[in-house]
Amino acid sequence: MVDVDKDNLPNIIDGNVPKNYELCKEGDVAFADASEDTNEVAKAIEFYNLNGKKVVCGLHTIHGRDNDNKTVVGYKGYAFSSMSFHHQIRRIAQGTKIYSINSKNFSECYVGIPSKEEQKKIADLLRLIDERIVTQSKIIEDLKKLKSAIIEEHYRQTEKNEVCVADLGNHFNVGNLAKDDLSETGKPCIIYGELFTTYGEIISQIESHTNKTEGMILSKKGDLLFPSSTTVDAVSLIAPSVINVDNVILGGDMFGIHISHNYNAQYLSYYFNHIAKKQLAKFAKGSTIIHLHYTDIEKAKLLLPSLEEQNRMAKCLVALDKKVSVEQNLLSSLTCQKSYLLQQMFI
Repeated sequence: MVDVDKDNLPNIIDGNVPKNYELCKEGDVAFADASEDTNEVAKAIEFYNLNGKKVVCGLHTIHGRDNDNKTVVGYKGYAFSSMSFHHQIRRIAQGTKIYSINSKNFSECYVGIPSKEEQKKIADLLRLIDERIVTQSKIIEDLKKLKSAIIEEHYRQTEKNEVCVADLGNHFNVGNLAKDDLSETGKPCIIYGELFTTYGEIISQIESHTNKTEGMILSKKGDLLFPSSTTVDAVSLIAPSVINVDNVILGGDMFGIHISHNYNAQYLSYYFNHIAKKQLAKFAKGSTIIHLHYTDIEKAKLLLPSLEEQNRMAKCLVALDKKVSVEQNLLSSLTCQKSYLLQQMFI
């Protein structure tokens, strides 16, 4: 749905206004006529509220209008986003690398049209869900900004002592394990910072750390985690929170540190992600593939607050993370609800 009161649309530069064009009306639909992905061909948006603005469809779009007045404003955008409609588009889209359609293709497609009263109920429901999804995304974004601000402000104000990375605890290396060695069942496994599961027979071949300690994991190769990584991103701590290595199999180009009892492992995970990342970036090596090894950073100096202060801040930040997780689960539920309705309400 396009609502010019909420959405930012690009403006045509003076002098580039086309000679022949059709102004869009509320209720009109713009379809994408080409895409590299069949899921994006004929992707539709409906002009829900134009507020008197002059709007035209751009290149590589098909301008659609309900000349017979069979639908209400707000219904068509969802009807043309339904799975039943896109299944039809996939069958008629032409091309190999680039898939395309034209206005004649629509003669082979159909969508169900209930009464206008029913259309309005459907459109209102889905639009409210969309608005809730936007609001929920903003809540999550603001919570993440709050977390970063708290970390930076706390670190700026607190007293700190200088320590080396080597003082944090004993380091350990992790055996290699490819993604091809994974399945949907088995024990948890971390590879390149992502959580997978492993086949049962593979577990015995991988170095497993069964110490009853908490540890941090860092990636050795930046591009494996961040395809368009910068040097700074390449040395990011890949575990967003501390893991207990007792129940997790570690495999992939990573190394870790068993955190001693003199430091709060949870606090350190936030510290590395938000504070020390840029500081450690200068130790990374390589051009196409960014490498970082423990020996590169073991003598690096860190400034850390007292253990008491680490414990206090870790408790606060963990609570914030839990709040973010709850809100993300709610967002996921709303998205699934919308997807389900788009599948079930349009046949």
